[in-house]
Amino acid sequence: MATIDLIVLGMLKDEALSAYDIQKLVEYRNISKWVKISTPSIYKKVIQLEEKGYVRSSIVKEGKMPEKAVYSLTEEGEKEFVELMTDISSKPVRIFLDFNAVIVNLAKLPARNRNLCLTQIEENVKSLKAYLEENMNIKENIAEIPAEGKAVLQQQYILVQAIETWIASLKESI
Repeated sequence: MATIDLIVLGMLKDEALSAYDIQKLVEYRNISKWVKISTPSIYKKVIQLEEKGYVRSSIVKEGKMPEKAVYSLTEEGEKEFVELMTDISSKPVRIFLDFNAVIVNLAKLPARNRNLCLTQIEENVKSLKAYLEENMNIKENIAEIPAEGKAVLQQQYILVQAIETWIASLKESI
């Protein structure tokens, strides 16, 4: 998947990292909240990228810790990074919301179940909004976090606000 490739190559563009370090950065930056990426996919991806010649690994041993593979970008990886940036940014924007599968099937449920499903979606949206607010407040004044990272958090927050307004109007209309 090109998106995961871009995430991994982008992180390795900054510095050499182990798959574990990449996974920790994905968690810290909350990337899995806005891109489908899992821990196993990261480990598989660095191996695939190495097989394609986009990254190279070197075995590093730090103190009494076991050896680990640390990955760095190759010249081909640099080119692939630029190509992926250009390719992905030129594609139509798609917003996938898993709960839409529930929305399109609501009429097939009794009213009580419809309301329960809508309330659960609404609660999950509110929970995500609270999480994003907390995350934005924590990271607001941390200079090490790039403006682009903060911009993605802001984008997610604005989308959640819009979904929150939409779900409230949907509940009224059904």
